[in-house]
Amino acid sequence: MYYSRMFFAFLGLILVLSFNSCAIIRPGEVGVKQRFGKLKIGTLKPGLYGINIFTTRMLKVPIRTINMPVTLEKLPSKEGLNVDCELAILFRIKPENAIQVIEQVGLRFGEGIILSVLRSAAADITSHFFAKDLHTSERTNIEKAIAVKMTEILGDRGFVVEAVLLKSIQLPANLSKAIEEKLEAEQQAQTMKFVLDKQRQEADRQKIEAEGIRDAQKIISEGLTELLIKYKSLGVFEKLSTSPNTKVIITDGKAPFLINQDTK
Repeated sequence: MYYSRMFFAFLGLILVLSFNSCAIIRPGEVGVKQRFGKLKIGTLKPGLYGINIFTTRMLKVPIRTINMPVTLEKLPSKEGLNVDCELAILFRIKPENAIQVIEQVGLRFGEGIILSVLRSAAADITSHFFAKDLHTSERTNIEKAIAVKMTEILGDRGFVVEAVLLKSIQLPANLSKAIEEKLEAEQQAQTMKFVLDKQRQEADRQKIEAEGIRDAQKIISEGLTELLIKYKSLGVFEKLSTSPNTKVIITDGKAPFLINQDTK
């Protein structure tokens, strides 16, 4: 009985050591072996690896894109105002620089240094723009400029800054009100321009219509010769002669003038 318990205990110990001597590198990571405190040259791709748990430790470095939300307060603007904003930075670690990142930055994988560089770059870039630009098309240019500045500061430390995204901007109350009033005034001006353009188009339409009527009347008046009038009068006399109604007609022989008509 005693030996049986010892056997199962020994078997359990073997199983525990077996599991602990295996390291799994998942997709989106690279592995770096650390033996007696020293990092082994070369990185390991995703997969299952065996290690000596007494001498070796497997360090896992994420190389997928990291989304870090940040809140920055009192960013300076060109006119000297302070702006608060919420943004997100997308960055990743180059696989070939994983060992360098561990040695120079640590196992937090750059969160501290990325945040410090972001604060510095954001303050430097926003100081060259007006506060209102954060709410206009200049916003995209500001985001790109911050990302470029961060890349310059980070240098060859092994980080890739993919994008900086400005999410929420909080301007001073008086400036926000002024921007809203300006936008409202611009919208009213555009509405008035639309109304004036519509009225101008209607006036042009009426002018063209009047010119068409005038030209048509001119053509008709030029075509009404004396012979044509006599010819039309004969046609009228012919119709009157075949009409069953009784009439009194006064005429000078050129044009009939109907003064009475009785219907049966």
